[in-house]
Amino acid sequence: MRQSLDATERRIAAALLEAPRASWRTIGRCLNMSERTVLRRAAPLYGDGTLRATIVRNPMCFPTLTPVALRIRCRPTKIGAVARALARRPDTVWVEILGGGDEISIVAFLDGPDARNGLLLRDLPATSAIESWTAQHLIRVFTTTLDGARGLLSAAETASLNPPRPQAHPPVLHESDRRLLDALTADGRASYGELAEYAGLTAVTARRRLEQIVDARMIRLATEVDLALLGIGSEALLWLTVHPSDLEHTGRTLGAHPDVRFAAGTTGATNLLVAVAATDPSDLYVFLTDTLGPLSGIASVETVPILSTVKRTGITR
Repeated sequence: MRQSLDATERRIAAALLEAPRASWRTIGRCLNMSERTVLRRAAPLYGDGTLRATIVRNPMCFPTLTPVALRIRCRPTKIGAVARALARRPDTVWVEILGGGDEISIVAFLDGPDARNGLLLRDLPATSAIESWTAQHLIRVFTTTLDGARGLLSAAETASLNPPRPQAHPPVLHESDRRLLDALTADGRASYGELAEYAGLTAVTARRRLEQIVDARMIRLATEVDLALLGIGSEALLWLTVHPSDLEHTGRTLGAHPDVRFAAGTTGATNLLVAVAATDPSDLYVFLTDTLGPLSGIASVETVPILSTVKRTGITR
């Protein structure tokens, strides 16, 4: 994985954040580069793991999935091993080490009551390094955005990568669709021919089914990249207590903010979880004062910095 990106690579990465399956030709047209240049610069980034493409299922469209956020406190000497063990689980979406190095935050999509009870009632209690944990169900996930990573793309470039598409009615998923999603989880930029072979479909059918599933917002196409490579130097998780009558407005407002990469209404002692990606601590402070401050429905905020990311977007680092 790269330790730094040059200006061209950063713009290509920003474009792929906006449009994870866009063709090299489309990226080139957007960035005023040749298709060959985009391919030559982007392919090595995927090859060494700097960029990784995947999908994230929308749990609201998969009734057996229970999205849960956990804060896990454990012995600092064991926190790395515990975080890596949690990251190896296929049902964890993100795993991050927080604060003073004695706490882990995870989001997991638990498939059914057995998986939920297995994690909360068996696996966590059986791990001696874990001292305590809290679990909150995600009951409303708001739209989140990360714009062209701090001005790397213009508004016109971003719009050209994301032409508006009407939301479609969710299709009934067949076994071939589930194989299609499994293939996309492993490689979100797999060709339609590769997807068709894995799912047992024709390339035309694979493309049509994927477009239907994406347009129905059943999955989100995602590009994973270390945000520090794009100028993001201060990430934090915020646990907010919001008056119930203001929760929808607050969640939507924060979910649309370019510094917010995730926002969800939750059960538990707090009721809104927000992940913020800021340029530096001063930028994070401005977010807290200028963005959160005017929102009158917020009663309290706990802000905890992210020290390191072990897994994000379902991909282990």
